[in-house]
Amino acid sequence: MELGAKIYVAGHRGMVGSAVHRALTKAGYTNIITRTSSELDLRNQVAVEAFFDLEKPEYVFLAAAKVGGIVANNTYRAEFIHDNLCIQNNIIHQSYLKGVKKLMFFGSSCIYPKMAPQPLKEEYLLTGLLENTNEPYAIAKIAGIKMVEAYRDQYNCNFISVMPTNLYGLNDNYHPQNSHVLPALIRRFHEAKISGAESVEIWGTGSPMREFLYADDLADAALFLMLNYNDKQFVNIGSNADLSIKDLAILIKSIVGFEGDLKFDTSKPDGTPKKLMDSSYLNNLGWSFKTSLEEGIKLAYSDFLSKH
Repeated sequence: MELGAKIYVAGHRGMVGSAVHRALTKAGYTNIITRTSSELDLRNQVAVEAFFDLEKPEYVFLAAAKVGGIVANNTYRAEFIHDNLCIQNNIIHQSYLKGVKKLMFFGSSCIYPKMAPQPLKEEYLLTGLLENTNEPYAIAKIAGIKMVEAYRDQYNCNFISVMPTNLYGLNDNYHPQNSHVLPALIRRFHEAKISGAESVEIWGTGSPMREFLYADDLADAALFLMLNYNDKQFVNIGSNADLSIKDLAILIKSIVGFEGDLKFDTSKPDGTPKKLMDSSYLNNLGWSFKTSLEEGIKLAYSDFLSKH
């Protein structure tokens, strides 16, 4: 991928897309194309075709998606499957028609079966039932992976897919209802500190284990794979380490500087007991993560403070 190559980052204002954009800029790429959702509705087949005709990108990072936490996924089930299928169908198909040299599709760790063995290996895809709350989103992402594989098989396209673990970082979503657990806790502890609250309530027992990766590490891995990987197998991207929600809360509480208590509402669901991805396939290719969880949360909290 030449430094002057025309590179389209779809979803450049989201957490993943903006991290990819930063990684490309830092590496010296000078011809990055972007469009905001108001400039280009990626669900619109005619609009996407016109964009590809006009810009003729050589490389595509498909990081655009409708995303959210458990509440959003379960509430807007139709939108999550419809919008994501439209976005990826349009971009993948136009990339094939217009001769894009290489495309990377970003999936999600929720594609794995709810009761799959831990840690999650790439070959566990489609071996069991999905978690019901985010099934529509997961089905869309699985369709994207399979579409990439099918276009490789039939048309010999150099399209690849990656599967990030739970991400956090700059430009994260801190919505009170629709955010993921780590940014939600940053917001909750911050607001409790400002208001002088005595305690912060956390759903469940605090025992579920979760893995997290700083979004700029994901972008670093994505660029590494774009430059070095051309195989059909999709690739997990994670840190190979997890911690309990309780320990995560204690860490965030310390970084934010909240001095009250933690209260666990055990009437609320815990979700999957453990969700750790096996990233050994990627590690064996020569990449591993760099940003510790503590360091990453400090960076994310600084970003949160600059915007709230």
